[in-house]
Amino acid sequence: MIPGSRRHRPVATAALVALALGACTSEPAAPATSSASTGTRSSSSDATTPASGVRVAGAPAPLAALVSTLYAGGDLTRTASPTAAAALKARTPATKAVSATAKVGSWMGTPVAVVTSGDDVTLAVGPTWKVVGGWWPSLGVTRPSLGKGPRWVLAIGSDARKGQPLERTRADVLQVIGVDGKGGGGVMGMARDLWVPLSTGGRGKINSAMVLGGPRAQVSTVKSVTKLPIEGYVVLGFSGFKKIVDAQGGIPIVVPKTVVASHARDLVIKAGAQTLSGAEALAYARERKTLPDGDFGRSRHQGEVIMAAAIKAKLAGPIAIPSALTSFSKVGKSNLSAEQILTFTAGLHQLSPLKVGRGVAKGGFGWAGQQSIVVLGSEARRLFAEFRDGNLS
Repeated sequence: MIPGSRRHRPVATAALVALALGACTSEPAAPATSSASTGTRSSSSDATTPASGVRVAGAPAPLAALVSTLYAGGDLTRTASPTAAAALKARTPATKAVSATAKVGSWMGTPVAVVTSGDDVTLAVGPTWKVVGGWWPSLGVTRPSLGKGPRWVLAIGSDARKGQPLERTRADVLQVIGVDGKGGGGVMGMARDLWVPLSTGGRGKINSAMVLGGPRAQVSTVKSVTKLPIEGYVVLGFSGFKKIVDAQGGIPIVVPKTVVASHARDLVIKAGAQTLSGAEALAYARERKTLPDGDFGRSRHQGEVIMAAAIKAKLAGPIAIPSALTSFSKVGKSNLSAEQILTFTAGLHQLSPLKVGRGVAKGGFGWAGQQSIVVLGSEARRLFAEFRDGNLS
């Protein structure tokens, strides 16, 4: 076993991996007011399809009709993604009345929805609604449809200050979040001082790729270094992170050791169970100067914040995903499609807590000119190899 990898702290054993630095914690979603003409507005928050006995609260009429077709055993060839359609092809139609609840939100301007009925979860993307994934034990569908695993997404914390472009400043946080499609997953932190070949040319600290070529260049650089086929990225800045955490009422966490955040006017984050505000969570995730292992410790703290936020998100359940994605879209950036983010985020709710691990890509210290750097070593390469199945447990 690699030191520092596949290790579960008490918080981690109770948590699932959260997306976007734990920023996508839940909040109550507003009732849907979308209409049948566009698929995003409706005069009623309840829709009933008498022919199939399916009632969907909170859904626009076109989405309710789609859910009705799903439970009635109708043809979904043109109204479902290929993977979802294949999973639902052999479903057993519902024989009793179905009562479901829908929550509608948006991802970077695209409508998204989660519909729950008992243990069933249906994921849909608008405005011309289609099923993109979910799980349906009541219909005899034995496995979730959440895209082909394993899958990885790069969560980036931008160093942008007020007035600076979010996507063209240093990546202060680099965390690769993975799922194996079999109930396992992991969070792998990348030390920002790793000296690596950059996708923009030459060599440099790994977090400089975003300055030179934006988040796509940052993803390409991390992909080249780790050999992991990362799907895309989510980017969040300091102010956006604090706003989301505060809007959600903070992040409950167990802090292993007291931390004095030297960069935040010596803000003290005490050891023990507590709820961190946005400013405190940011300070905890960014501090390195007072930590004995410096940048590695900071990356470890970032993983702890992700895991802690995961507990809150897990308790809220998949139904809270649309409002979380809506909140993130207001302050963050991403190149992931609505289908990609919805199936990936929902997939985190399918993970087994005992199959979720955490690691930090480390290395030895060195110099490049007058810059202090971290030299990629065999330990980090072994960690990358371990993560190729999407699992660090």
